[in-house]
Amino acid sequence: MSKRDYYEVLGVSKDASQDEIKSAFRKLAKKYHPDINHDADAPEKFKEAEEAYSVLSDESKRRQYDQYGHAAFDQMNGGAGYDFSDFDFSDIFSDLFGGGFSSFGGFGGRSNRASKGRDTLTKVKLTFEEAAFGCKKDIQVDTMEECEHCHGNGGTGEHTCSRCHGSGVITAEQRTILGSFMTRTTCPDCNGKGKTYDKVCSYCKGKGKVRVTKTLEVKIPAGVDNGNQLRVPGKGEAGNNGGPNGDLYLEFVVAKHPLFDRDGKDIYFKLPLTIPEAVLGCKKVIPTMYGKVELTIPAGTQPDDKMRLKGKGLEDPNSYGKGDMYVILDMKVPTKLTKEQKKLYEELNKIENNDSFFKKLKDYLK
Repeated sequence: MSKRDYYEVLGVSKDASQDEIKSAFRKLAKKYHPDINHDADAPEKFKEAEEAYSVLSDESKRRQYDQYGHAAFDQMNGGAGYDFSDFDFSDIFSDLFGGGFSSFGGFGGRSNRASKGRDTLTKVKLTFEEAAFGCKKDIQVDTMEECEHCHGNGGTGEHTCSRCHGSGVITAEQRTILGSFMTRTTCPDCNGKGKTYDKVCSYCKGKGKVRVTKTLEVKIPAGVDNGNQLRVPGKGEAGNNGGPNGDLYLEFVVAKHPLFDRDGKDIYFKLPLTIPEAVLGCKKVIPTMYGKVELTIPAGTQPDDKMRLKGKGLEDPNSYGKGDMYVILDMKVPTKLTKEQKKLYEELNKIENNDSFFKKLKDYLK
């Protein structure tokens, strides 16, 4: 099968800068690294991206490739062959994985070192009021915890793994038409721990962790909004080889309110008014998040006029002070009228038609 164009592999144009090439490879490396992506085709895609980057990131090799294509490195066509086993990917993998990963197939150093457990994400449903004022809430979390029967060891009767000699990784040489390069994979005998046991723990099956569902009481701060996240340190999955637990992230799903709308820490409320109430003015008792208040509507109020109630909004967990409440005055035009109401509106219409403005309008339209 013919090789894909290196520029196509990385998804960059042929005049791409070195920064663009490096950025493209970083994204692919993070997506397809076999220790992260366990799809069947991930190792091949990762190796393809690694090969493309090793050529295009080297100006000399890139010029050869631009001129001759893959034939520039094809031993079968008489070329010298390009061995990228000595190519230094350390800066890429150190940036991406904190120095823990190496080139294709595994870890750069000992995989049995202590490392932090995975972070977990749980969605938490809140009522509008719970989000507005904060609350204490019991939530159920499905996570991996250290096995209490073997204390996370995976078994009893510990020995250094005879296959990887305690390193947790297996190193092997891969030979291709491009040359040879070294790969590192997690040791299958000890699963990267560097240790084996006389007796494997029957509860965790040697993994050192078990999946549990537990209930946590969490304090939700006032003012959280839909989609906000709260970090709960140390409540994620158990660490590896004695490392610390990961963190738990709570993502909030806030229910809608039957009366109020929310925009950040401001509250909006639509107040229906009749035409006479808007024309003459009136007093209205309205609800707020903090109880009822009496609102004075001025005479001559127009549709969609807005009145502000300072400090009647919500708190913001990331800043000081409360938001405001805005009352939107919503005119309601009656769709059905009694005979008496119709008569009154007809009289009002006659009066308005005698207004000087309407007289001028009539004269203009003649």
